[in-house]
Amino acid sequence: MTLLVDTSVWSLAFRRDLQSKSPEVLFLVDALNGEESIVTTGLILQELLQGFNGPKQRQKIVDRFAALPLLKPDRFDHIEAAGLRNKCRRAGVQIGTIDALLAQLCIHYKTTLLTADKDFLHASRYIPLHVWPA
Repeated sequence: MTLLVDTSVWSLAFRRDLQSKSPEVLFLVDALNGEESIVTTGLILQELLQGFNGPKQRQKIVDRFAALPLLKPDRFDHIEAAGLRNKCRRAGVQIGTIDALLAQLCIHYKTTLLTADKDFLHASRYIPLHVWPA
């Protein structure tokens, strides 16, 4: 399985003040040590860097993410993401612009989304998004 790990999970995993016991973080640790393929995108890297302070933390994130393949959205992905967001909105589910693009990248590249954000679970009832642990 190929995983796109959402910012919500990385943030929990990188917290210095306490070790997260969330099932998503525990699965991420297993995936990093096992057979799973993990990918990312520039949006997730940017969100993480915006959320952590200090040059040491910044460099640690940049170094760790350098090993992950980077999914790059193209024009088609942006067009389809808008359609996903509109489809969810018509169904009464609100997802943000960035979340719609992340969902589209998962759909386009046939990856599973590992997230702690329940909005993606709600959206997956209306769009063909695979969210772990589905």
